[in-house]
Amino acid sequence: MRRGSLELCLLAILGRGKRYGYDLVQALANAEAVVIKEGTIYPLLNRLKAEGLVAAEWEPSPQGPARKYYTLTADGQRKLALLRDEWRCFKTGVDRIVEDDHGP
Repeated sequence: MRRGSLELCLLAILGRGKRYGYDLVQALANAEAVVIKEGTIYPLLNRLKAEGLVAAEWEPSPQGPARKYYTLTADGQRKLALLRDEWRCFKTGVDRIVEDDHGP
């Protein structure tokens, strides 16, 4: 379940504004339910970029080398809205089963 929700979490974070890779890792790490390794996020970002959901650009950093910042494209915003709707339906269904002691 965690692995399947990673794309949604990543798009949701990027929906709040541009972020660089390590910053995304830290944001995900702060959500205790989403534990990933740094090496996991970059292939996913590359896939999202190849699908046209995320754009990337290098920007100078006030501390050290330039950083690659990621932002959502218009397609990424639409995908985020779709995934949020799917997540809400999934969550509601699971909550019904998990919270109801009598079953469906």
